[in-house]
Amino acid sequence: MNKVFPSAAEALKDIVADGQLMAVGGFGLCGIPEALIDALRDSGVKDLTVISNNAGVDGFGLGKLLETRQIKKMISSYVGENKEFERQYLSGELELEFTPQGTLAEKLRAGGAGIPAFFTKTGVGTLVAEGKETREFDGEKYVMERSLVPQVSLIKADVADRSGNLRFNMTARNFNPAAATAGKICIVEVERIVATGELAPDDIHLPGIYVHRIVHNPTPEKRIEKRTTRDRKV
Repeated sequence: MNKVFPSAAEALKDIVADGQLMAVGGFGLCGIPEALIDALRDSGVKDLTVISNNAGVDGFGLGKLLETRQIKKMISSYVGENKEFERQYLSGELELEFTPQGTLAEKLRAGGAGIPAFFTKTGVGTLVAEGKETREFDGEKYVMERSLVPQVSLIKADVADRSGNLRFNMTARNFNPAAATAGKICIVEVERIVATGELAPDDIHLPGIYVHRIVHNPTPEKRIEKRTTRDRKV
C-alpha cells in the first residue's frame, strides 16, 4: 500500500467531513502539522470538534481554523495564548471542554488502547468532575473519564519510512503518538521520508500500523510561540 500522498490536500480528500471529532497533535506550536492544518482550512469543512492540548495562536496553527469559524468545540487543557479563542468562548460562539492536561493525554492513550473509560483523582471536587460518575477506591474518591476516539487524527513527525513507521524529534513528540493511536484514521505530516527498513527498529517511536496516510513537508515554518531573549555577556 502506498501511504505517501502528493499533497496535504490530497491526503485529506475523502477523509475529512463536516461535524467530525478530530485530534490534532502538538503542544503550543511545537510539533503541530502545519501543512495539514492549512489544507483542512482550505477544505472548508466545518462544525469540527477538535481535541488538542491548545488551539495554537492567533493566525497560526489551529488559530487559523478559529478565524474561519470551522471549529465549533475544543477539547483542550490550555488556551491562554489565543485571543480569538478567548473572544469566541466568552461570547458563546465556541464550546469548550476544559480537560486537565494529564487527563487529556490519558483519554487519548486509553482510546488507542481500546479502554472505554478510567478513574482518576484529578479534578475530584472541582468543576471538572461535575456530572461525572465518582467512585471510592481504598478510601480515596476518583472521577470516571471517558476515553477519546477521534474519527481522524492529524499529527506531525520528523521522519517516516514508506510503511508509515515514525520517529519524532525530541519534545515535538508530545501529544502526537497518543493522538495517532486514538484516531480511527491517522494522517501524518513529516519532514523526511526514507525507504522502508532504513529506520532501525529501536529508533521507531510509532509503528506504521497506526498510520494511514503520509504527507511530506520538508520546510515547515516552525514559528516560535513566545520568543524570550537575554543579553549575552561577551
